[in-house]
Amino acid sequence: MALYAAYGSNLDPRQMHERCPHSPFSSTGWVVGWRVTFGGEDLGWQGALATIVEDADPDAHVFVGLYDLTDADFVALDHWECADTGLYRKVRVRVHTLNGEVLAWTYVLDGYEGGLPGARYLGLMADAAEAAGAPDDYVRDLRTRPCT
Repeated sequence: MALYAAYGSNLDPRQMHERCPHSPFSSTGWVVGWRVTFGGEDLGWQGALATIVEDADPDAHVFVGLYDLTDADFVALDHWECADTGLYRKVRVRVHTLNGEVLAWTYVLDGYEGGLPGARYLGLMADAAEAAGAPDDYVRDLRTRPCT
């Protein structure tokens, strides 16, 4: 089992159940010192793609859902996230939870930051964060970001 930190549309528990049906939800938490951003506008289906990057701002943080991934579901998720093609790469991040800190894997876009996401894509991300129990201000920040 590998602990996976979901952000973006993978925060949606229904989506994660479809993509990784053998991997249970564990908890939620925050990746502190990182922020959600977008990049690879020329690679996306409707604008720039979501990613997270380190940020020097002490208030920067990303809400994540944690899943205990089976080996088979990890392979399936690599395919969904195009990690098997090099679009995204896996990195380990420290996640702050109510039960302490844990290390988890997540996906980071292997490309330059910049560009605007499509409105539909951003809406999916905000809906997913809401479904996962993200705080209202976090969801509102996603919903009010500039988009195409």
